Amino acid sequence: MDSSSFPDVESSNSENSSIKTSGGGGGGGGGASSSSGGGGGGGASILSRYENQKRRDWNTFGQYLKNHRPPLSLNRCSGAHVLEFLRYLDQFGKTKVHTQICPFYGHPTPPAPCPCPLRQAWGSLDALIGRLRAAYEENGGKPETNPFGARAVRLYLREVRDLQSKARGINYEKKKRKRPPPAAVTGDAPPSAPSDES
Repeated sequence: MDSSSFPDVESSNSENSSIKTSGGGGGGGGGASSSSGGGGGGGASILSRYENQKRRDWNTFGQYLKNHRPPLSLNRCSGAHVLEFLRYLDQFGKTKVHTQICPFYGHPTPPAPCPCPLRQAWGSLDALIGRLRAAYEENGGKPETNPFGARAVRLYLREVRDLQSKARGINYEKKKRKRPPPAAVTGDAPPSAPSDES
């Protein structure tokens, strides 16, 4: 019963499609523009894919706490419980992580099947923790007591990233943000001013 909700947590990270922010894009469910009155049937008007996933993840974690033995309340939840949750989610993983004794250790595309375990991908766990960290604070939690931001959780994620990087032969590099040109940031320079002189 409780495990049926957990695949939702991991499956959202397998797609990288764009976030939909407009309603009525589906196949005929009474678009917001065509219906009059009613006042937003369904509570939350138009949520992005991220917001929907964050809500599902938060509900899943809440269910995990209820099913925990003994049951845990959110205010008693610690980084150790978050780690326990992440390890529990590994059983629903779809990412092959080779062991050091596997002949395909370090190969990004192994030529044959092997008995190595399936795990949650590091990127999925990292995104999940980010969403749960935000949801915790949106639901009244204080940033300084956020179990999803605990040092142990950050260290665990780093360890998983390093292990999977070596085992799968994939280099996880941080994406570099594009910075706007200095003239656009300050706003003081006139638009016709030369920005790059050689």
